[in-house]
Order: sequence, then structure tokens, then C-alpha cells
Amino acid sequence: MFYLDRAATTPVRREVLEAMWPYLTGVFGNPSSTHGVGDAAARGLADARAAVASFLGCRPGEVVFTTGGTEGANTAVKGIALAAPRGRHVVTSAIEHEAVLESCRYLERHHGFSLTVVPVDHDGLVAPDVLAAALRPDTTLVSIAHADNEIGTVQDVPALARVAHAVGARFHTDAVQSAPWLPVGLDRLGVDALSFSGHKLGAPKGTGALAVRGGVPLEPLLHGGGQERGRRSGTEDVAGAVALATAVGLVARTRDADARRASVTRDALVDGVLASVPGALLTGSRDRRLPGHASFCFPAVSSGGAGAPGAGASGSGASGAAVPAVNGETVLLELEQRDVVSSSGSACAAGSTEASHVLTALGLSETTARTALRLTFDAALSDGDVRVVVEAVAASVDAVRSLG
Repeated sequence: MFYLDRAATTPVRREVLEAMWPYLTGVFGNPSSTHGVGDAAARGLADARAAVASFLGCRPGEVVFTTGGTEGANTAVKGIALAAPRGRHVVTSAIEHEAVLESCRYLERHHGFSLTVVPVDHDGLVAPDVLAAALRPDTTLVSIAHADNEIGTVQDVPALARVAHAVGARFHTDAVQSAPWLPVGLDRLGVDALSFSGHKLGAPKGTGALAVRGGVPLEPLLHGGGQERGRRSGTEDVAGAVALATAVGLVARTRDADARRASVTRDALVDGVLASVPGALLTGSRDRRLPGHASFCFPAVSSGGAGAPGAGASGSGASGAAVPAVNGETVLLELEQRDVVSSSGSACAAGSTEASHVLTALGLSETTARTALRLTFDAALSDGDVRVVVEAVAASVDAVRSLG
């Protein structure tokens, strides 16, 4: 079986399981307890925090352990906005994950903030001048993801952050998808806050971290005993923190080499699908793209085959098309019959009857957006594997199209 849905989740690495096991058994103490058992747990937590801080290029005190990307994004967006001493205006992009979009809408509904959602171009990129035009003297926070989970487009976050900082606004980036592949960190990206998730890089689900630059006020979402320096109350998950620290350490060792290898594989996979499937349309940026990410739509193709990309953009699946559009979910079922496990987009929106807001933001019609296929993989996918996967995609799309 080919598991090509790593943007949704990854298996827990053996080294991670072995590292966290002692903190689930012998070293089980509460790290806030003032006795030997608690002290041992506290040392494990401190070491894990230091390791995650090293991965992010920040100070240990700037790391807040969370349950993953959703909590990290909620804490950053709501916490920074509510604690900010200036303004009640937040800005995000049209293709953000729901964790960011819904957090911004929450601020709008319940706290009187105004919200601006900036558009993206056909590749899913936010232009710095477009962001600049959306900013106001009362803008308090901008939140734009480093890389998109559905189309793999990588934003120029340093440039966007500079634009936000020019008007005094804070900048948060969701690095859930980029952390396994690209160097990330507060200084490297020039941001004030960065969130990521453990289960995208070999740690268990329910682990993650948020880095918040020192001096940035943060209103906590969880109130209680004041753990995590008052930014997230609740007894710390020491085993989860150790697991996350172990996973990022393993990623850091091989990330550059893995990214180079997967980029070559990605390009071969993209070229193969575009050449093998009539009218196949690559979604997202070809050049600014995550290494292990290939995403497509399969719109209707007019007689003669010309204008397939236009069909994707305009959504013409009109009568008279020589080859009909496909249903993306049906393609997934066909692929699974051929031992290729994949997705049509964000796992958080799986089963939804609505077209992807990310794809429609690129200018694709709802009809075309419903033909989506996302293939996400690691550096172990070989040239031979690519050929098998391309053949499976072509056969699956052909089988679905033959149904009319």
C-alpha cells in the first residue's frame, strides 16, 4: 500500500515511542509536584522544552506546549488579539485553515473586532502589496500560514511579516505543514508567534507547540493553575512533550536532504499526472511548493482537449465536453482499490458537501473544486513508486470518467 496522505497525519516513529515510554510508566509524576517523582518529570519537561526551542531557534521560555495545530492557532490568534494594547482589527488570508479563520470570526462575533480576509492569486500566494493595502492603523494581528495543507503553496512569510510590522501589527504563522520540510522559527521567519503540530512529523496526535516571542502579551484561553508561565493552565503532558521534542530532533537531522529528495519525486509525480490524465490541472504554485506535496483537479475536457485549464478556472463542465469532470471522492475510492491511500484535501473538512474554500479562492469553480486530489508523501517514495502511483491515478480518473 502507498500511503500518500501525510498532510493529514503520519505514523508515530519508533524512537518517539521509546523516548516517551518512561514518562508513561516510571517517571509518571506531576511536574508541578515538589517531591522527587515530580522533580524527575519536571526535568523531562524542561529538557523537552529546550529541544523544541532549539528546533525553533527561540528561548525555552518562549515555547508553550499545546495539543496541536488547532489549539496553537486559537491560542495565538485569540490570545494575541485580546491582549493587544492597540486596535481591534485582524487580518488573515482567504485560504487559511479553519482553526485560524474561525478564531478570527470568533473575535469578530464576540469581541467587536473587524476582520479583513485578503485574497490570493491563482497560485494561492498573498502579495505583500495586497496585504499592505488591507492594513490599518488599528490592525493588531495578521495571521497567514507558512504553507497551505490543500495546495502546498509556501508563502513568503518574512516579506509579509515585514509589511505587518511596518504598521505595528503582530504576525502569527501556522507552520503545521511546513515544519516537517522547511526551516521554521521566530527569527528565521521574522514572526511574533508560530504554531505547529506533532502528528505531522512522527509524534502522537494531541501534541504540538506554540512559540510566542518574549514581550508579546498573550491572553490565555485556559485558566487555572498557571502552568506554562500562565499561558496555558493544566497539568502538563510530559510524555507528549518528550515525544514532540524527540520527533523534531529526528526531523532536524535529515530535513534538508529529505526535502531535496522529495522535491525531485514531487516534480516527477506532477509531470507524470499532467502527462497521463487529460485535462489534469495542478493546483497551487509550481515553484513555491512543499517538497512532498502534489495536488490536482480533473475538470471536464472539451472536444479536442484544448482549454482544459480554462475549464478548471471557469468551471465549464458543460454539455458537449468530450471528457466529463470527475467526483474527487469517487477517485479516492478507485485509488484505494489500487492500494493508493490519498485525500481530496484537508482531513478536517472530509465528508463536507461544500467545495473547498481554498480551491475556490484560487478562482476555480465549485464544480472543479470537487474534483480535487491531494497526494502527500515522504522522502521514501521512489522513482518506481511514482510510476505505479501515476498509473493508478490515470486509471482511477479514467474509470470514474467512464461512468459519465
